[in-house]
Amino acid sequence: MTYRRCPWVVGVSGASGTPYAAAVLRALLHAGEPVDLIVSRAARLTVLDETGHPFRDGHATDDLRRWLARGADGTPEAYDPDVSGVRHWPAGDLAAGPSSGSYPTRGMLIVPASTAAVAGVALGLSKDLLQRTAAVTLKERRPLVVAVRETPLAAQTLRQLVTLDESGAVVLPTSPAFYAGARHIQELVDFVAGRVLDAAGVPHKLYRRWDPDDGVGGLHGTA
Repeated sequence: MTYRRCPWVVGVSGASGTPYAAAVLRALLHAGEPVDLIVSRAARLTVLDETGHPFRDGHATDDLRRWLARGADGTPEAYDPDVSGVRHWPAGDLAAGPSSGSYPTRGMLIVPASTAAVAGVALGLSKDLLQRTAAVTLKERRPLVVAVRETPLAAQTLRQLVTLDESGAVVLPTSPAFYAGARHIQELVDFVAGRVLDAAGVPHKLYRRWDPDDGVGGLHGTA
């Protein structure tokens, strides 16, 4: 029997929050899930701003490995990621696999999602591969998680988020919980990443789940 790869598509838009994307990617790979990665043009600028390193189409594997090795606090070699399960698609490649409904995927996670990405997906635009893949995900009735990263939210964006919810997407604000007494920024990032994976139905160990019998919750920092 021939194995047919069926990845999760992770779209990274230009909003601040590249540590969220890194945590989601690491956890998916740790869970043995193949990943198709789309990094928007705007997101490349954010990756450079937030990590100090570029993300380039021609060096995607090396740049991704360096990005995922970085901790949320800026520690450059906090992780040792195996990125062999990732296939990168340039954002301008509208003929890429994920642009077609006949290309098999588990669904799509947009982490983080800028208000521009929210607007484009809600309006059904396909200005780049990220938006096109989101449109395909919705029309094929596959899971779509939109981890919106903006505050405050304008009325137009709120209406667009309602549109996404009504279209079947999960709207997931990047809001960490504080009940568990996190002591490190990575724990807060991992909580949000864990909630993204919860919405997608992907098992993980990014945080300890709330148990009222424990009295308090707890977090631990790696997948």
